[in-house]
Amino acid sequence: MIFKGKRLLILAGAGVHTKLVKAAQELGVYTIVTDNVPTSYAKKIADKAYDVNVFDMVGLEAICRKEHVDGVIACYIDICQRPYNDLCERMGFYCYGTKEQFFKMTDKHAFKKMCIDNGVDVITEYSESDLDSIEYPVFVKPVDNRGSRGQSVCYTREELVRAIEFAKSESSNGDILIEKYMKGAHEFQVTYFFKDGEAYLLRTVDSYCGSEERHLEKIVACAVSPSRFTDLYLKTAHKKVIKMFKKLGFKNGPIFMQGFEDNGVFRFFDPGLRFPGVDYELIYKEVYDADIMKAMICFALTGVCGDIELPKDGVFLKEKRAAVLFPTIKAGVIGRKEGEDQISGLGEVVSYLPRWNIGGNVPWSYNVNQRSAEIDILCNDTERLKKLIDQIQSVYRLIDQDGNDMTYELFDTERII
Repeated sequence: MIFKGKRLLILAGAGVHTKLVKAAQELGVYTIVTDNVPTSYAKKIADKAYDVNVFDMVGLEAICRKEHVDGVIACYIDICQRPYNDLCERMGFYCYGTKEQFFKMTDKHAFKKMCIDNGVDVITEYSESDLDSIEYPVFVKPVDNRGSRGQSVCYTREELVRAIEFAKSESSNGDILIEKYMKGAHEFQVTYFFKDGEAYLLRTVDSYCGSEERHLEKIVACAVSPSRFTDLYLKTAHKKVIKMFKKLGFKNGPIFMQGFEDNGVFRFFDPGLRFPGVDYELIYKEVYDADIMKAMICFALTGVCGDIELPKDGVFLKEKRAAVLFPTIKAGVIGRKEGEDQISGLGEVVSYLPRWNIGGNVPWSYNVNQRSAEIDILCNDTERLKKLIDQIQSVYRLIDQDGNDMTYELFDTERII
């Protein structure tokens, strides 16, 4: 389907949005990207760009009217979800979610209650009034923030008191969550895509976080698909999850959830009415020739996802193995990069997205800002996947202005099962 002459506003311009811009341009759509970061990656390839914050509703409406925008899209970053819904309502654009749906899938308390009401397992939670009876360790986080910001693992009451204040400072409304720290459980993710009320499981993930010793226990270092728990998930939790979202009235678009596999029980903690912020859809397209980005653009402009065909067993990737690798770096000012051309030249590398530019001043944040890049790869089997990750890690380097290697923690591929 071609939309020559149509105009699409894309909220946020991080690297992950570049595939949206490219897909829209392939359909003949004029692309406009806006956020408050002048150097956003997607802005570099968009037909037009604005430095208007996604929370500036007056500014966004002005763009839409000035540019005669036909539709808007935001399907990757949590902070864009509610503004996207608000803008669609104000302008009369097609939106893949309702106000209630976006609230329940961005507010962790509301999400947790919805799960409990529908028999979907969650993590044990405590309140601030439980401080003297909590069983440690616990995990503290803002109820509505992203990218591991404001999160802490606590082993003592004193640590917990500090963590609560930290989490509140990163929360838009001061609301926080205190949950059992799932040490020893296996982090697990799912992504669904709904088309006309039909649910398709696109992705399951085994998430491997960094080490506690280097304060990277909150940060996924490598995400491998399909998960080794896929069959178990399909047998025990999949139907309950689908039933929950159909009850919510969800019809079209992406749903993403993070959780843990805990001795055969899948406990979810982080939702999103969006795709995860990676380029996995390009891997899916490579395997099945199904362009989910174009389906989303079609929906933004017409209210339907078009003629995209998705396999019911697509989660298994035709027995191939995929991974998203997130190299981590130390604090410092980036002087140069090494190995980018070698990585991009590897046929099994589907996507390479740098997260820092030369000259960038990397802080000690111990959240997603400690990542230097996202590298999406697709291989025929697990052994090849492990060898390719090792190969990438052997050549890819960021060097600071004093000539020092900024590599922080290499991912141990022997962890992959």
